[in-house]
Amino acid sequence: MKWQDFIEQRPDVMLGKPVFKGTRLTVEMVLEKLGNGWPAEDLLAAYPDLSPAHLQAAQAYAAAYLAMDEAIFLPLGQP
Repeated sequence: MKWQDFIEQRPDVMLGKPVFKGTRLTVEMVLEKLGNGWPAEDLLAAYPDLSPAHLQAAQAYAAAYLAMDEAIFLPLGQP
């Protein structure tokens, strides 16, 4: 699965946030709902433009995004 087949960023759609191609549904919203305990079946029922492949693409996108991020560790006792 290539998440790039399902997700795009355009400055004229949802302020440039990553969305599922052809929709205004953000990857952020989908991941947030899944993270808050929404069952995938409920999410798919609530948003008919989504498919199980979109949910998988969102997870793959998040993993790729985190993999390119640098971790910065503060010394203990620092906020």
